[in-house]
Amino acid sequence: MEHKTFISYKYSEATTLRDDIITALGDAATYYQGETSDSPDLTDTTTDNIKRVLKDMMYDTSVTIVILSPNMKKSKWIDWEIEYSLKQITRKNRTSQTNGVVGVIMKYDGGYDWLEIHGTNCHGFSTLMYKNEHLYPIIYKNHCNSKPPIWHCDDCQTYDFMDGSYITYVEEKSFLDDPEEYINNAYDKSDNTDKYDLKRQR
Repeated sequence: MEHKTFISYKYSEATTLRDDIITALGDAATYYQGETSDSPDLTDTTTDNIKRVLKDMMYDTSVTIVILSPNMKKSKWIDWEIEYSLKQITRKNRTSQTNGVVGVIMKYDGGYDWLEIHGTNCHGFSTLMYKNEHLYPIIYKNHCNSKPPIWHCDDCQTYDFMDGSYITYVEEKSFLDDPEEYINNAYDKSDNTDKYDLKRQR
């Protein structure tokens, strides 16, 4: 099933990855509702006008792809776009569904260590934690937030990679190899928001 998507990203550092994602979507890119290189330049317009344009782009989408990049917190819009994605918005007597959200970790300086912290669990298998200082609270507070917790391992109490978080983080290579898997997973969770402790405000 194809889902209408929106990509939230920091323009100055993640435009190439945004374009790569649109390319990886293949035929499903026809359902992409967000900004492209052909979109009007909003640089010199008002904040209210930018929000209006973004709302129009996002309103009819069901999955938001947020690019996690080193300087994303310098963006004026990413945390607002995620908040809007998680809210149920009513227009003309129609209420939008909460979007599914997937975080795509941008490769930087050849890897992902700018965000990832590698560890080992009680069975000797590798684990991942993340440097939350690089992310907006509305993103990291919706990670590892299933209720009750969906553990990958009960002994280690490590969360399940795909379903233990409302916002799953996935490295860009894995996402680009199979975007449909992660988009479908995000959409499926949007139909089960009661299973997550959602933080809907910045």
